[in-house]
Amino acid sequence: MPIGVAIIGAGLFVQEEHLPAVQACGLLSLKAIFSRSEASATSLASKESVDAYFESPDTPGRSIDDLLARTDVEAVIIALPIVQQFDYVKKAIAAGKHVLSEKPIANDVDKAKELIEFYKSCGGSTIWGVAENYRLLPGALYAAEQLKKIGGLVQTFKVKLFLRIPDDDRFLATEWRKNPIHQGGFLLDGGIHFVAGLRALLAGADEHIDEVVAFTSQLDGRTPPFDTVHALLRTNKGAAGTFSQSFMTEFKGGFELEVVTQNGAVIFTPVGVEVTTWDGQGGKCTHKVDYQLNHGIKNEIATFAEGIRKGKLPEVFSPAEALADLCVLQAMFESNGTLKMIQ
Repeated sequence: MPIGVAIIGAGLFVQEEHLPAVQACGLLSLKAIFSRSEASATSLASKESVDAYFESPDTPGRSIDDLLARTDVEAVIIALPIVQQFDYVKKAIAAGKHVLSEKPIANDVDKAKELIEFYKSCGGSTIWGVAENYRLLPGALYAAEQLKKIGGLVQTFKVKLFLRIPDDDRFLATEWRKNPIHQGGFLLDGGIHFVAGLRALLAGADEHIDEVVAFTSQLDGRTPPFDTVHALLRTNKGAAGTFSQSFMTEFKGGFELEVVTQNGAVIFTPVGVEVTTWDGQGGKCTHKVDYQLNHGIKNEIATFAEGIRKGKLPEVFSPAEALADLCVLQAMFESNGTLKMIQ
């Protein structure tokens, strides 16, 4: 019997990624769609022949509470603007639903901790996972495995992401991204992925980020409060590395994440992994594995459904991991050239 699921949110990413992923998962059966507006909820729900629920206008039988009261809805996937997710995640957990909520876990570290404590207070009888697709990308998983296999203390690492968001970008055109009330603006919404990717690879080498010094800036007025961050990071074992990210650089582009240990180096990009190690004869050898570019959402949704069946999600979904991502990124936002310790 498939697991009844509802999607809370009807934005672009839901339409293009979450919905197709649910449809492709044989363990799930879509029952309903909720959105803040009746128009967006009914538009998407009617295409899927499922029930629509909405916040406005206030309509008897169509509220989020009505949706969460349905016994045939066992799980919800929540993909709402960042500052709104907190209340809906709490409602879904309190209603006894299995929850997959989009990253970041919350607007800030304090809210994230509050949400985790609330989940614990409810007994943890249902599953709550935070969707961070970068931790489930095949290339990222392979890169972390290779670092574990290579071994050795981390010597250095770097993350560099440079691009310019086009003027006609559909995601940036959404009101909550154009005029953010959450910290960091687009750097929180998009930047959290790359912190998660770095942390996943460092975990493969059994290290984590302890200290941050960073500077933020705004190169373009379209993504307030800032669109660029440059940081120096240090791990618990003393390795230093850099994190440079900008969503508004016209003449520089590309993404690369590299971790170098005493025994080798691993470079991860969206389309491949390059591993360099000793060849056993005093020289070095490099091998590459190519991957198809994708967001990995189908794998993410399928793994969530399998976790419900098994009664446990993989650690990559844990709210604690999502909190750790947010701790690092928030430290970058708050640093302004001063040392921030990651608690």
